[in-house]
Amino acid sequence: MSGPDASPVDSIGAVLAAMDQRLAVLPPDRAVDQVFLQTYRRTTAAVGAAVEAAAFEDPVWVERWDVAFAGRYLAALDLHLGASPQVPRPWQLAFDAPPELPALRHVLVGINAHVNYDLPQALLDVITDAEFDDPVLLARRRRDHERIDAVLAGRVAAEDGELASVTPRSVLDRLLQPLNRLSSRRFLREARQKVWHNTGELQVARRIGPLAYAERLAELEVLSAARIADLLAPGQVLLRLAVAGFGVTLPPAPARPA
Repeated sequence: MSGPDASPVDSIGAVLAAMDQRLAVLPPDRAVDQVFLQTYRRTTAAVGAAVEAAAFEDPVWVERWDVAFAGRYLAALDLHLGASPQVPRPWQLAFDAPPELPALRHVLVGINAHVNYDLPQALLDVITDAEFDDPVLLARRRRDHERIDAVLAGRVAAEDGELASVTPRSVLDRLLQPLNRLSSRRFLREARQKVWHNTGELQVARRIGPLAYAERLAELEVLSAARIADLLAPGQVLLRLAVAGFGVTLPPAPARPA
C-alpha cells in the first residue's frame, strides 16, 4: 500500500493509522471522501474489536483479510488523489459522485465499489488455490466471512446517526429511516453471498492463468460500475435496491476449447 506513509500496513491497528494519515491530508474540497473514510474507519475499528474478542474461528486470518481489503480502498484513494488514470472504474464513479448528494448516498456508493469490486479480490489475496481445495478449511473461511455481517449490522444504527449529523434529512427520509436500516442489513447479507460466488468465479479463472483472470476481473469491474451508476440515479436508493437486489453476480464463464 502506498500513500502518505510508506510504513508497512500489516495489522488492523496499522490500517487505522493509515486511515488517520489520509484523513489528515485530504484537501478541504474533498469533504465527501472524508465522510466515507470516517465511516470506514469506525467500521474497521469495530472489526478489530471483534478480532480481539475472538469473535471469529480464525482471527489471525480475518485480520490478514481485513488488511488486504482496506488496502485496496486506500490504494484507490491514493490513485484518485494523485489524479491517476488507473483508478478502477467503480471507484472513479464513486469518487466523482456529485458533492451535493447526501452523505448517505456517498457512503452507499463507496460501500458498493468496495464490497462488489474489492472484496472478492481481497479474499483471493488471502485464500490460496490449495486452500480452495480443502473443503474443511474453505468452510471455515466462509463462516468467518459471514460473521463479519454481525459486526457490520451492529454498526448500522450508529452509522445512520453519524450520517444524519452530517446531512440534514427531509421529512420523507426521516419517515423511511427504519426501512432504510432494514434494507442496509439485507444489503450486507445479500451482497456477501454474491461476493463469495464471485470469489469462486475469479478463483477458477486464476487457476487457468493471468489472461483468464484479467478477463473475469474486467467483467466484475463493468458490473460493479453499472451498480454504482444505479446508485447515482435520482430517487430513494435503498428502497430501489430493496426491490432490484443488492450486489452483482458474475455469470458462469464460457466454456473454453479443450
